[in-house]
Amino acid sequence: SLRPIPRRSQLRFPPPAAAGDATPSAVGDLPEVLERRGGEMWYLCVFYHRLLDYRRPEVQSLAELFGGPGAGDAVEWRMPENHHEDSPFHLVRLPGDERLAAQIANRSLLVKGIFELWGQGATYDELEKAIREYPDERKLPYLTPESSFKIVVDSFGKVISFEEQNEIIKGFTYIPFEGRVNLKKPEHKFFVLETDDYGSQNGLPPVVQKTVFFGREVGAADRHLLPTYQLKSRKYIGPTAMDCEMAFLMANQGLARTGKLVYDPFVGTGSILVAAAHFGAMTMGADIDIRVVRDGRGPDCNIWSNFEQYKLPEPLCVLRADNNLPPWRPGLKEIFDAIICDPPYGVRAGGRKSGGRKLLKGIIPPYTVPDEKRENHIPSTAPYSLAECVHDLLHLAARMLVVGGRLVFFYPMLREDDAAGVAKFPEHPCFKLVSSCEQILSLRYSRVLLTMVKVGPYTEEVERMGEERHQEFRENHQKWMEEGNLHTAVFSPAEHDKKPESDRGSKPKYRGKYV
Repeated sequence: SLRPIPRRSQLRFPPPAAAGDATPSAVGDLPEVLERRGGEMWYLCVFYHRLLDYRRPEVQSLAELFGGPGAGDAVEWRMPENHHEDSPFHLVRLPGDERLAAQIANRSLLVKGIFELWGQGATYDELEKAIREYPDERKLPYLTPESSFKIVVDSFGKVISFEEQNEIIKGFTYIPFEGRVNLKKPEHKFFVLETDDYGSQNGLPPVVQKTVFFGREVGAADRHLLPTYQLKSRKYIGPTAMDCEMAFLMANQGLARTGKLVYDPFVGTGSILVAAAHFGAMTMGADIDIRVVRDGRGPDCNIWSNFEQYKLPEPLCVLRADNNLPPWRPGLKEIFDAIICDPPYGVRAGGRKSGGRKLLKGIIPPYTVPDEKRENHIPSTAPYSLAECVHDLLHLAARMLVVGGRLVFFYPMLREDDAAGVAKFPEHPCFKLVSSCEQILSLRYSRVLLTMVKVGPYTEEVERMGEERHQEFRENHQKWMEEGNLHTAVFSPAEHDKKPESDRGSKPKYRGKYV
């Protein structure tokens, strides 16, 4: 078991390197960077260069999942000297021992590996000096005659030939390896990670100077599930089916694991629930379209066949239900551990709610469907604006989530909507915003994955405060939250899209958040 999480005030950052200082490995900063405090240490966390906004929040959510309440807030970050924040190389201190680091790396989709950093330098000579200075009590347990090992040479922003890799490996004779080499299943893997001071036009973030890292692998990502769950091989998909990588990231943000109950009120073809079920969670879903829930494309091509295809436990139930008029009986609350969904916001598919235009306008009175027509009856529906959808989702989550449960959902943003002094995202007194991860979809709009945690019980007073905050947010963002406005803003031609020449050169030369 992990020791108790220390308070935030007890975790101290090593002082950042001042501009012009020598590199950590060249002088004596590396031992400070890797300073251990009560079992904690700084690790080198190497990310895949994609979905850059999602990387740190995923690690913090997994720390919360495996380390217990408060572990996510105790994670600390630091950039290696001369590295941009979009660089794949980050230094991280976790509130636990190596087991926590290994669990995070093995579960993560965006962490390429977490390493115990033995040294770094701008040249291989500086790297050698840093490795020699690294404490022997940390190195020798992994260099014993009984152990097996392997050295891997990897790079970012450059290609190293096989011959160059061999020469690099031969240069580490100063490390007293006594074990045998095993290239297939070694007990210990050591990585040489090299990044160069490449130019600014090759789509990668700028690096001031070349850096070489050497470290022992503590944990590595297992991305084999992505080709297994890719949409092109799935039996039942729709036009808005969630990409499998994003669905697994959402499941990680929602802390899906064995024994948890996950609910998706806009289930569609079930992509998000498939990801949650893969991690062992019990699942439930709902959708307003009875044809999606009940029929699919036939008896062998429906939401149930997706779970059967991957040999996953089927959802406890899939309801035909309206998020605007939820079916839960009065007094039922706090049953879900996570609500994870992708609400319809009117760009690729518009939201619908029960009632029909005539019923909602009072032209016809409420009616009861005769028993003989119920089996094949498809209820009338009306457009469902983003403002209503978000309000109903927050109300549902505040009532049905357990305290400490998570609400994870996508929220669209117009990139030119920079209203100062107002909240950018929906708020509710029951929830605290844990993270917001932007994915830029075009020059005009993006979607943000919001992760909220429920911090208090749902009461009548909280419900009243939630209505007030919703009205305030709706007034501040009235121009695009109503029916059809977001679709118009995204797809209509506009003169301001033709930017002057002076603005074109100001764009970053690397992909950044577009990845």
